[in-house]
Amino acid sequence: MKNLVSVLDLVMEEVEQIYHLARELKAGRRAGEGKDVLAGMTLAMLFEKSSLRTRVTFEVGMTELGGHAICLSPADVKMGVRESVTDVARNLSRWVHGIVARVNDHETLRELAAEATVPVINGLSDLEHPCQALTDFFTIRERWQRIKGVKIAFIGDGNNVCHSLILLGAMHGAAVWVATPHGYRPRPDVVAQARELAAKTGGSITLTEDHDSAARDAQVVYTDVWASMGQEHEAEARVAVFCDYQVNSRLMGLAADDAIFMHCLPAKRGQEVTDAVIDGPASVVLDQAENRLHVQKAILCRLIGGARWRG
Repeated sequence: MKNLVSVLDLVMEEVEQIYHLARELKAGRRAGEGKDVLAGMTLAMLFEKSSLRTRVTFEVGMTELGGHAICLSPADVKMGVRESVTDVARNLSRWVHGIVARVNDHETLRELAAEATVPVINGLSDLEHPCQALTDFFTIRERWQRIKGVKIAFIGDGNNVCHSLILLGAMHGAAVWVATPHGYRPRPDVVAQARELAAKTGGSITLTEDHDSAARDAQVVYTDVWASMGQEHEAEARVAVFCDYQVNSRLMGLAADDAIFMHCLPAKRGQEVTDAVIDGPASVVLDQAENRLHVQKAILCRLIGGARWRG
């Protein structure tokens, strides 16, 4: 793994290495033990979109690993306007040890990765959110001690989070159901890639418009906002389309008795999820949020720490 632009940049051995190291780092942090494996290293964070969890967890992660992070806003860089993506990548490569990019267009990430000589990490794009998916499955394994064969129901929009979820779920051999309104399914090419992976692992990818069938007996019920960043102009129209796809107590009641509820956050309470669910006993959304820190620290160690992290 030289970059983490897509879930498809990973093989399962690398996924397991990330999980193993994340467990170690999480336990060490709770025990008050530090691990300065990135001392003297700097991470550049290019953010074209606003962020709470991604920015804070990468900055805190670098600090706790002994390194430093610099966050660059659109006003600072203006990739593709003030300066080309190629020039940004080549300049940053002379100064820093890694780049996290949270971008509008996935092609920007691909270009950064192609031109940079340091690792590039996808902090979110319109196509994928691999750091979130790794965190999600790390959290699922914490709860269930397994992923293979677990039924995961994603209810809502077939968006970037959904794309990474079905790809990594297929790699794990999970049974992933995606329930969306007509016209809002995940991209066909991503589904085809996920099904190809699932055929090798015993997993499955099921697309449906029937949210009840997706949620029935699921061990994990997952949702996300109906209008992602960049789709704000569609928000009102999407509420009318997605209103039947709310995760509420009735829908959770169809899931397994010990099912968990997941959301990558931020949430539009009263739209895709009710307060009773997101604040209820099945919710692990704060575990997910915390685990972003541990998993991303593991990714940083694996990608920019080189041989240091093994020590």
